[in-house]
Amino acid sequence: MRQLIWLRSDLRCADNSAMAAAMAAGPTLAVYLISPEQWREHDDAPCKVDFWLRNLAELQPRLAALNVPLLIRVAPHWRDAPRVLAELCREHDITGVWVNEEYGIHEQDRDQAVEHELSRHGVAVHAQLDQLFFRPGSVLTKSGGYFQVFSQFRKVCYQRLHTALPALVPMPSRQQPLDIASDAIPAEIEGFATPDATLREHWPAGEEAARERLALFADELLSGYQQRRDIPGVDGTSQMSPYLACGAISPRQCLHAALRSNQGEFETGNPGAVTWINELLWREFYKHILVGYPRVSRHRAFRQETEALRWRHAPAELAAWQQGRTGIPLVDAAMRQLLATGWMHNRLRMVVAMYLTKNLLIDWREGERWFMRHLIDGDLAANNGGWQWSASTGTDAAPYFRIFNPVSQSQKFDPDGRFIRRWVPELAELDNRDIHDPSARGGLFGVPGYPAQLVDLSASRERALNAFRDLPRKVNGDD
Repeated sequence: MRQLIWLRSDLRCADNSAMAAAMAAGPTLAVYLISPEQWREHDDAPCKVDFWLRNLAELQPRLAALNVPLLIRVAPHWRDAPRVLAELCREHDITGVWVNEEYGIHEQDRDQAVEHELSRHGVAVHAQLDQLFFRPGSVLTKSGGYFQVFSQFRKVCYQRLHTALPALVPMPSRQQPLDIASDAIPAEIEGFATPDATLREHWPAGEEAARERLALFADELLSGYQQRRDIPGVDGTSQMSPYLACGAISPRQCLHAALRSNQGEFETGNPGAVTWINELLWREFYKHILVGYPRVSRHRAFRQETEALRWRHAPAELAAWQQGRTGIPLVDAAMRQLLATGWMHNRLRMVVAMYLTKNLLIDWREGERWFMRHLIDGDLAANNGGWQWSASTGTDAAPYFRIFNPVSQSQKFDPDGRFIRRWVPELAELDNRDIHDPSARGGLFGVPGYPAQLVDLSASRERALNAFRDLPRKVNGDD
């Protein structure tokens, strides 16, 4: 009885729960759906679409080595997926479809519609836990609810990991050849521009590239991660997020690599390893939030009372922020890094998000959307969670009165201006004091070719504090 693995955000052969289960059940085919209308609706970045296609191209020969043909089908929108998959199952006499679970509202609606349609044709759908350590709904408070505070969630996760560490899934054995040819992987999708060669070179595709990057990080950078992770001018982070987002590597593989470098310890031993494991659990936490509080998938604030915030409509200031022309060097450097590489250092994601939502008092959803349209690692849970944390509208969010000063952040985390000089070259000749705040140099004209600050940091901070103080009391509800 033939099986089908429907690949989504799991573009690898190693440690792939659904693939291993499908191949254990019978002769297996693989399919990937091209869904450009859905990708546009979800604001997926062109560089992200390109990266996923390149990962598919790298995956195809690995599947071929297992004698698993990879088929490509077009389902322009996810509402087309039930029909397309039903036709494929009829064409190839498929009796079981295997998937790894996904957690956004649209993903869950899609999967329920597919399961309903395939059941009409006698085809069973089998969902596997793969991109998380724990299935949402299995890590709950004593009262039976989803955690809203990360530190409490992490404590329970640590207890679970100590007693039941998620095992790596063995690589399936090669199956007997099937008389089915694989389809060609499209090199590009209409409406999604191909990124330049530099960006592609910075992000090589495939699970081998992902494992090499993970091994390099675990062997050479992990021990110093706690000290270096907040310094954007050095190579101090793993940069694994694009590979986790498309599933070229699994969180289990990342966890096991960290544990190997830390003698199996979660909470003790090397502080760098412990800190990075916490980052993996932040990723887990935000995906659980998607399921426990579906409103965050609907562009709504987790803290419902903050929906009453009087955000400013300031299109010129929003455009200046988007293009890295705010007059705050660290903010501008970070935004230009995003445009050029499809990625931004995590410390800087917080800095630019707080600047947009607090100093400019522009709705966090504008920033969330801009990030998704440019991030190669765009992921609903992590992106939404990070934006709502910075905007003080989300779960476990920064208190509204704790507002980063972007100049102080620059002085602390890029003290010699190394990162700024790379991305804002018009400031390269300034000394290490002036480069963080050229407006403080005095004079009438500042630095030729570089804009004045959009807003006064102190006055705009007070404006944000007043806006939050005016909010009504907490609103209940978990929809």
